[in-house]
Amino acid sequence: MYTIHGALASPYSMKMRAALRYRRITHVWSHGGHAQQIAAQKVKAPVIPVIEYPDGSFHNDSTPLLYDLETRHAARSIVPEDEGSAFLAHLIEDFADEWLTKAMFGYRWLEEVDQVQMSRWLSFDAMKGGGLDNSQKAAEVFRDRQVGRMGIVGCTAENFALIENSVRRVLRALEDHVVDEHWLFGSRPSLAEFGLFGQISQLGVDPTAQTMMRRDFPYTLRWLLHVDDASGIEGQWDRPQAALRPVVRLILAEIGRVYSPFLIANAAAFEAGEEMFRIEVGGLPYEQGTFKYQLKCLSDLRARYAALSLATRERIDPVLREANCLEMLA
Repeated sequence: MYTIHGALASPYSMKMRAALRYRRITHVWSHGGHAQQIAAQKVKAPVIPVIEYPDGSFHNDSTPLLYDLETRHAARSIVPEDEGSAFLAHLIEDFADEWLTKAMFGYRWLEEVDQVQMSRWLSFDAMKGGGLDNSQKAAEVFRDRQVGRMGIVGCTAENFALIENSVRRVLRALEDHVVDEHWLFGSRPSLAEFGLFGQISQLGVDPTAQTMMRRDFPYTLRWLLHVDDASGIEGQWDRPQAALRPVVRLILAEIGRVYSPFLIANAAAFEAGEEMFRIEVGGLPYEQGTFKYQLKCLSDLRARYAALSLATRERIDPVLREANCLEMLA
């Protein structure tokens, strides 16, 4: 029995819960204020979700967790059997975790209507009682803390035009796809869908983002509920030589458009000892402080790409080149 110590408003908690549900791995969902306490006490980086393993150990960081569960449980894998598809799925999942999360954070904390509702809801979730006055006082403290972090994670008003345009392109690609079929690499979900789901699940809840999704991307909004519990899905992976679905190519193009220059600029700034970096995409600016974790992401992507067989790279390189993703992998 695993226990997920997380939160309904945590995209990575929702990602892990959906993945365990699909894989039919026996678990308990335990959400509330205690999850942050466990994170502070039991793991190196104090972030949720924290997964308590059957042996009593505690672990976090959603992507390594997904891969560790792959080594422990063979059934209903979320990593495509073909190594080329597996790499593309990982690339999309990484993009969701590290770039689309900025849309989640920005929609939640830039506008007052979202700040008020979500800080109150998050305090309600954490406290699970204790009275409305206490909950709302805690909400104000939490709101101030989160709004104060906006610049650190790059979710400023100046940056948000690029972030919003980017997530809308991803949502449009999904909206056109999910009305025909639900999954990206076959008739079963991969880690890519769970990465996308985690971040977009929050857009389906927060006031401004949910209004946007109901108006412009209603079937993607409904699709979220399908991904949230896909335990009844039975399916197959696509054959290695099968043509990629348009939605995959469109998301890869978005990775090449914004995420690749973001990672490259962050790495260059870090190497030069600079505290800030700036990119411009389509005339829209983006600026933030250098972030060490993204160096790890870029290094991991390059290592995974380098480990691919020559035949696989020859097969997927044209797709990556067309999407402007090869430069960051070299």
